[in-house]
Amino acid sequence: MRYSSSPNKNNRKKLQFGLVGAGAVAQSYVQAFEHCYETQLAAVTDCHFEAAQRIGERMRCRSYDHIERMVADCELDAVIVCTPPMSHPDICVYLMQHGIHVLCEKPFSIDLAGAKKMMAAAEQANVKLTMASKFRYVQDIVQARSMIASGMLGDLVLFENAFSSYVDMNSRWNSKPEISGGGVLIDNGTHSVDLMHYFLGPLAEVHAREGKRSQGLLVEDTVHLFARSLSGVLCNIELSWSASRQRDSFLGICGSRGGISIGWKKSARLDRTRGEWIPFGSGYQKIQAFRSQIENFSRAIRGQEPLLVTGDDALNSVSIIECAYKSLRQNQPVQISNSSSSMFESHKHSLEAMARPPCRDTLH
Repeated sequence: MRYSSSPNKNNRKKLQFGLVGAGAVAQSYVQAFEHCYETQLAAVTDCHFEAAQRIGERMRCRSYDHIERMVADCELDAVIVCTPPMSHPDICVYLMQHGIHVLCEKPFSIDLAGAKKMMAAAEQANVKLTMASKFRYVQDIVQARSMIASGMLGDLVLFENAFSSYVDMNSRWNSKPEISGGGVLIDNGTHSVDLMHYFLGPLAEVHAREGKRSQGLLVEDTVHLFARSLSGVLCNIELSWSASRQRDSFLGICGSRGGISIGWKKSARLDRTRGEWIPFGSGYQKIQAFRSQIENFSRAIRGQEPLLVTGDDALNSVSIIECAYKSLRQNQPVQISNSSSSMFESHKHSLEAMARPPCRDTLH
C-alpha cells in the first residue's frame, strides 16, 4: 500500500471527498472539483497507483492503491465510486459500513440483487447513497423538464433518444461481460432509461432488439430499444458503439402542443402555434453537469436539499435494464412489473413541483 502528497486542509468546512477509480470518468469529476466551492477532493485510490498519483499531484490530495488504506488514513465525508460495475456492490458496501456517503457511477449494479444489497447497507449505516446520472444535471434537461411540467408541450406523445457513436471497444473493459455485465445496452442504455424515467415516470414495457455485432465483441454493440411509459408515451431509443450518426440533438420529446429538441451544442422548443423552433440553452455542458451533481450530493448530505437521484431511481434503472436484457434474449416485449399507480402519482407530483417557481437556483 502506497500513498503520496498531503491533503489540503485550508478549509475543513468543505466536505472531504474521496475518489475510487482514476480512469476516464474520474477525470471529469476531477475537472468538476476544480470548480466546486462546497467540497474538496482529499484522496484518490486506484489499483494502478500511477493513475491515482497523477490525480493526487494535480489536486494536491493523497493518492493510494488500496481503498482500505485510504479509508483508514483519511477522514472522508463521501466517496465517488468510478470503478467497473461488477465491483460496485462490494466497494460501496465497504465504504458505507465505515459511515461514508457514496455517489456511485452508473451502471449502479449489474443486477437487482447487487443494487438491493447496496440500498440495504445504506439504510443500515444511515448514510446517503445515490447513482450518478449526469444528464439529469444538464441545464437544458432541467429547463426542458420545467417546460413540460408547465404544460407547454401539452400531452406527451413521443420520446426519442440516440446515443450512437463509433468507439473501438475491443480493448475496453466495457465490452468484457464478466466486468461490465453487458454491452452498449447496460452502458449507454442506463442513461437512456434514466432519462425516460425522469421525463415520463414509470415505464410499462420494454422491447430490445440487437443489431449486427460488427466489432466482433462478446457483448451487444448496437441495440434498438422500444418502450412505453405507464402514461402511454411511446419511446424510441437508438444505442450503438459501431454506428456514427452525425446528429445535432440526442433527445427529442413531442407533445400535442409542441416539441423539444435537446442538442449537444444548443437546444430548441417547437412553438406549434407560431410554426417555428425557438432556441434555448447551450446544449450539453459536461463539467457543469458533473459539478451540479457533486453539489446536489453534498447539499443532500448536509440536509439542505433532497437527492435528485433517489434510491428508488437507482433500483428502477437496474430493474428496467434487467427487463431489457430479458427482452433481448426472448426477442419480445417484456412487461415491467414494478410499474404502479403510486409511482405514476409520485412522478406527477414531482412535475407539479417543477412547475412552481423555485425558491432558489440550486444548479449552477
